[in-house]
Amino acid sequence: MSFSDRYKLLICIALSLAAESIARAEFRLGLPGAGELPAYLLELPESVSEVLIADTGSATLYRFVVTDQAVLGVDQRYMSIGLNGVGKQRAWDRKTPLGVYFITERLDTSRMNSKYGVAAFPLDYPNAWDRQNDRTGDGIWLHGVDRADPERPPLDTDGCLALANQELLQLADTIQPLKTPLIVARQIDWASPAELASLRRELRAVLDRWRHSLEQGDQQSFRSLYHGNFNFRGVEDPDGLASRLDDFAAGELYSVKLRDVLLLADPEEPGLYLSRFTEVATGSGGTVTTTRRLYWKRAANKFLRIVSEDSG
Repeated sequence: MSFSDRYKLLICIALSLAAESIARAEFRLGLPGAGELPAYLLELPESVSEVLIADTGSATLYRFVVTDQAVLGVDQRYMSIGLNGVGKQRAWDRKTPLGVYFITERLDTSRMNSKYGVAAFPLDYPNAWDRQNDRTGDGIWLHGVDRADPERPPLDTDGCLALANQELLQLADTIQPLKTPLIVARQIDWASPAELASLRRELRAVLDRWRHSLEQGDQQSFRSLYHGNFNFRGVEDPDGLASRLDDFAAGELYSVKLRDVLLLADPEEPGLYLSRFTEVATGSGGTVTTTRRLYWKRAANKFLRIVSEDSG
């Protein structure tokens, strides 16, 4: 390597370390005034005890704890994100996705590339909404850092979220796979409890209408809740919707109950909401339990309609 190349490399390293130092100095628990909450947290069931929110603009991962119907911001951690920022659209664009995700499992990193550090938690990117919008790629994780090179500038990963190893270990035992949401936003938006309650009532109303139409075999009402461009698991599937309508109309459903209802607003797409719940359907053939996700979008007429659906 020539002297000129070594000099350029040292300059790049110095700039990266400077960016990290600035980000670490500026990141803070950016909680608003008393009474405001993250605008995404509309309803949290008892099964969800914590929510992680990544504020990519300030390179900060916040942890919120749910206790006695209250949501409290308890701590924050400096993090690194994709080298090219946020708004992932395709594989290998080295951007971090924006949206609502769930941690699916904890991976043993002992035999993996050292860059993943002490632990790694895959996210369920791409979700049904991502697939509907033709976003590709996978392997988006919350992970640690290389023990031999722990310093990470704010923009540094291939699209993952990276925390210092010790910080990640402090979180590890509180993360519940398939239950702990990780919301990735440009910056955290805040709302009053009254605003959140109004949205929660609206979503609960359409969700109950969905449940009731399924229970009663009311195809017209059921269909009316789905947008014309409805996607199932990110794939346009009008025949699949019709098949499901035929299935529940032909059978004898005695009851449909929804448990563990989680309602979240999307941080990037205005008017997009996720309802995730356990559906318990009882009929002549027995009881079927399914974890379901419905993505609701506010249509031009202001009504909420289902634009995408997934399970798990």
